[in-house]
Amino acid sequence: MNVVKAAVCREFGKPLVIEEVELLPPRAGEVQVKLNACAICHSDILYADGAWGGELPAIYGHEASGVVGTMGPGVTNVQPGDHVLVTLIRSCGTCHYCAQGERVRCETVFPLDEQSPLLTADGKPIVQGLRTGAFAETVVVDSSQLAPIPKDIPLDSASVLSCGVITGFGAVVNTAQVTSGSSVVIIGTGGVGLNSVQGAAIAGAESVIALDISEAKLNAARKFGATHTVNVEQENARKSIRNMTSGRGADYVFVTVGDKSAIEQSFKLLRKGGTLVIVGMTADGVMIEFDACAFASVEKRLLGSKMGSTRLAIDIPWYISLYQQKRLKLDELISGRYPLVQINEAIADVSQGDSLRNVIVF
Repeated sequence: MNVVKAAVCREFGKPLVIEEVELLPPRAGEVQVKLNACAICHSDILYADGAWGGELPAIYGHEASGVVGTMGPGVTNVQPGDHVLVTLIRSCGTCHYCAQGERVRCETVFPLDEQSPLLTADGKPIVQGLRTGAFAETVVVDSSQLAPIPKDIPLDSASVLSCGVITGFGAVVNTAQVTSGSSVVIIGTGGVGLNSVQGAAIAGAESVIALDISEAKLNAARKFGATHTVNVEQENARKSIRNMTSGRGADYVFVTVGDKSAIEQSFKLLRKGGTLVIVGMTADGVMIEFDACAFASVEKRLLGSKMGSTRLAIDIPWYISLYQQKRLKLDELISGRYPLVQINEAIADVSQGDSLRNVIVF
């Protein structure tokens, strides 16, 4: 059993507490990973604020990278010393969904789902938040959650691949399968939204239109491939987008923020037959209202996207290749690097609005 430092959530909406916790050794199919970096995702912040409920104490964090340590029996996809991404995508490979390549929908219950590998100093269980618990020096996860990466890729930059990139980019190329020549609107240009911008640009969209209230983030969107930007506090989004799309509206709209108003307004930005993709997660219980008749009568489509419909073994090598070709931006996504003891400052900075991704480095 290892003793590691971690940032523990003991009360929703309160600062995380740095303390030593016990980490159980990996069992069959499981791997211990010594983390190098963990990016802070808005989902971590929402969980720590209690937006989705759950039990406490818990350790959140799920967008990580590190080096493989000890392994349980039966692990074949990694070796000790490998550099890996650590994700929350836990999949069996054999259930109904996995057999169809839909690994983010895996329905298997794993031993780690029933028993967390984390314990308090006095032996009480700690929830492994988002199946990862990566606000800690070391994690134990199922081997299916890992994706090997080349050792010459900086681990801090690579960490953002584990959620922000695969979620935003994947929503475009996997979930919606945006075609070249399309008009694409991305609502929200934080860490996920900027990757939807990158995805749309690489997919060959003719128009990549970024919407936000932050000029700093809209400036970033231009650098990541947006052809147009709209500050929704200063312009009428619907009118602006129609002007940019020959009066029709967009082929695709991606909502990367978990905001009720943003989702409801997004329906009005689509052309006839256009596709709305909900990427950002709202808090539990948020209900969305729209005119179903108006939606159906012009054959609009609505999709949900979880983790960009990612297939780790297929998508990560491609994203790494794009990064090596300098076509996919990773380094530029990181706004700041913080040690674990400053995680609350890093979270506060993200919550203020202009930061893209802050990364905890170990």
